[in-house]
Amino acid sequence: MMNDCAPPPAAQADDDDLTLMSAFAAGQVQAFDWLYQRHQAALYRFVRRLLGRDGATQADEVFQDTWLRVIHAKERYVPQGASFRTWLFTLAHHRAVDVLRRCGREVALPDDDNGEPFVPDATPWALWPRPEEAVDELVFWRRAGARLLDCLEQLPIAQKTAFLLHHEDGISVDELARALDIGFETAKSRLRYALTKLRTCMGAYLDAATLRPRSAVMPALPLRDVEPLP
Repeated sequence: MMNDCAPPPAAQADDDDLTLMSAFAAGQVQAFDWLYQRHQAALYRFVRRLLGRDGATQADEVFQDTWLRVIHAKERYVPQGASFRTWLFTLAHHRAVDVLRRCGREVALPDDDNGEPFVPDATPWALWPRPEEAVDELVFWRRAGARLLDCLEQLPIAQKTAFLLHHEDGISVDELARALDIGFETAKSRLRYALTKLRTCMGAYLDAATLRPRSAVMPALPLRDVEPLP
């Protein structure tokens, strides 16, 4: 029997999410509150980064509509091999695409990506601290993370979605393909193009003279720790 006072432990998140959705479908409103508490921060971050600066004003709309879709689907929700979190983020992805199209943004992506060579919209990190300034290591890498967000802005939405779901939220390529209803090889190619473009874009910024005195390996600093886009 579900405890009405506290949410289930996060250690068994996937099973807990399924249990909570079942309880919500059975009429336990508190179960939805727990689902919301568990996933709202990550979902909002995902939506903000997916929409980017140009779509930032629609972030609240997409976020709220996604949860409304969860509510409306509660009685017919079936995992179908994907976690609740992946399903939730996929709902947000589809809603974000709808919003971008409504605003006249181009969201189509050829699967082979055989367009013009990718040229980052970037200039060198002229304002980055020089080695002699001895800036704190964490501050340095947080700034690197902020630049990574700038590069992420330049990806087509399909590649951006693949990168965020796979690298930030940890879903497998196979689950990514199922969630987005694309082929496994298409999912792999979108990830490959995304990573190639991000590396190219970061390379347009990085100054070897600035980085040389610092750690050769960037410490683990997930995008969730980076300040949100202005």
